[in-house]
Amino acid sequence: MAVIPEIPTRFRRPIFAATHLALTVAAYGSAYALRFDLQVPASELATFVTTLPILVVLRLLAFERLRMHRGYWRYTGIHDVLDLGMAVTLGTAGFLLVMSASGHVSDLSRAVIALDWMLSIFFGAAVRLATRCVREHRTFLRSSNAPTGPRTIVIGAGETTEILLRQFAHRGRNELEVVGLVDDAPATRGMWLHGIPVLGTTEDLPALVERHEAELLVIAVSSATGPEMRRIIARCADTGVRFKSLPSIPELLSGSVSFGNLRDVQVEDLLGRAPIKLALDSIKRDLDGLVVLVTGGAGSIGSELARQIARHRPGRLIVLDQAESPLYFVHLELVAANPDVEIVPIIADITDEARLTEIFARYQPDYVVHAAAYKHVPMMECNITEAVRNNVFGTLQVVRCAARYRAKKFVLISTDKAVNPTSIMGATKRIGEHIVLRWPEARGGRTDFRVVRFGNVLGSDGSVVPLFKRQLAAGGPLTVTHPGITRYFMTIPEAVQLVLQAAALDEARGRICMLEMGEPVRIVDLAEQLIRLSGLQPHRDVQIVFTGLRPGEKMHEELTGTTESTVATAVEKIRVVERHEHLRIDLRDQMRVLERALVRRDADQLIDAVQALVPEYAPQRVMDRAVKLPFGADLPSTVGDMPAALRLAPSTTALPMENSLSA
Repeated sequence: MAVIPEIPTRFRRPIFAATHLALTVAAYGSAYALRFDLQVPASELATFVTTLPILVVLRLLAFERLRMHRGYWRYTGIHDVLDLGMAVTLGTAGFLLVMSASGHVSDLSRAVIALDWMLSIFFGAAVRLATRCVREHRTFLRSSNAPTGPRTIVIGAGETTEILLRQFAHRGRNELEVVGLVDDAPATRGMWLHGIPVLGTTEDLPALVERHEAELLVIAVSSATGPEMRRIIARCADTGVRFKSLPSIPELLSGSVSFGNLRDVQVEDLLGRAPIKLALDSIKRDLDGLVVLVTGGAGSIGSELARQIARHRPGRLIVLDQAESPLYFVHLELVAANPDVEIVPIIADITDEARLTEIFARYQPDYVVHAAAYKHVPMMECNITEAVRNNVFGTLQVVRCAARYRAKKFVLISTDKAVNPTSIMGATKRIGEHIVLRWPEARGGRTDFRVVRFGNVLGSDGSVVPLFKRQLAAGGPLTVTHPGITRYFMTIPEAVQLVLQAAALDEARGRICMLEMGEPVRIVDLAEQLIRLSGLQPHRDVQIVFTGLRPGEKMHEELTGTTESTVATAVEKIRVVERHEHLRIDLRDQMRVLERALVRRDADQLIDAVQALVPEYAPQRVMDRAVKLPFGADLPSTVGDMPAALRLAPSTTALPMENSLSA
């Protein structure tokens, strides 16, 4: 069949303008014909002839003003019709003003003006709709002879699916042979969408797959909650056929994928969170043109902080970490993605006061985001001195430098494990919160000190999901410490977006911000879902083994302590923590005690000193018990009993606390 050729781009505007001119003449003439029942009096015909050029010129000027000559008619939608109505109205209003100014408005028939306005909109919309119909008809004819893709059932019959089907039509390729839709909403029963029927609900999926010989399932339910998404995935897994998902909103916004690209369902989809509504203007104002320092910038959270900060165009972005290779690759990525931003990679240990002082003196950062920390709970239980050295005294050094060099803002990245801690990692992070909010040098100065506290992030270094994926790749089993253990989860980009938003909130100055983490997720449920996403069945194809709680590990994490409550802020998912009991000890004196215990490298004295700073800390003092690490590796809890290859080397950096604390 003959194919209508595409209009070359350079000819489109002249052709559109000529079409609008012809439609204006046709509408105005038709208005006269209808008004006078096809028998236009000579006087009215004379008015038509003399006023037509004026109307045509003003209508075309209005169309040009509203860019009606530049549209894509083959993609016409409601918005385009509304724009058309506005352009016609503007042209008509201008026409009436000119006729009124010339004293000839009384010569015009009001019925003709009204009919002309309606017919102009009708003719313009009809031509656009016809163009779209011809385009889609051509697409259908062109694609009808092409090989079809896999027979597919799409889950969801809402707006997301409508856009997907429409995009497939526009693209002119039968990537999928969609045989039907399923949707749990009662209102969709028996409905058709772009010629595709709604066959049933997700509970009917196994029978529908068999009846229609479906080879692929596509999940297109962008509004599904976490439990709903987990249920849908379980139904998909029961069918035994492949299933995919549409890209997430962040993926679409980043431009890394287009709407029609399908991808494997990811663990992050199981959270089912609504898109975050951020006040991007406030974040941009908070960062624009400033010198920003991110400590721990090569880690999973720190590197994402650096990525998102760079998008807001700081004057200079300093990425500090002591891990050389990860920092090298993060720096390459940041430079490639942000050629207009100066990115400075710095290798440094945050406990090295001389090195930190050199960095702050040279770069004078306005904004400090402190993400550097040891974070693995069982690892820190058998490396207590390193946890205290890095998480407590490293934080102290960064805080003191920020205050001394008058940074505008300092943000500590904290954790829910700092609430009623049972691990040394959580306790050291709680002390870090005390330092940021209560250290004498940090109070009353120029620097705005604040803390942002949140829970686990999916996909971060050492988190449970990468561990599960490695275990799956090895054939299993997946190891879970306890059947009932739960955790709060966020995706890394979501957590970082909220961190930057919390850092920009006026009401968070000098306080702890808590990110709303949603509902806690059972780790065993996460393991089962990950197995299903791999096309396998849990407890049949891949076993799940329960290894017992590890030292320092809680069954359930908390976001606020017993002496804390939260207050809503201007941002829906961010709350401010209110403490109802204040620390009565002298922070500086007790830090001296902690430092002396650290110098002696005495674990029991360290725990006593930490407990004095964090009275709610409930340590597990079974120090001679083996600490179970991922993959079942047992490491003795005392450094002296460790194999040499597994020991953390003693710090070669002297802690300058004895002099600085007494200063």
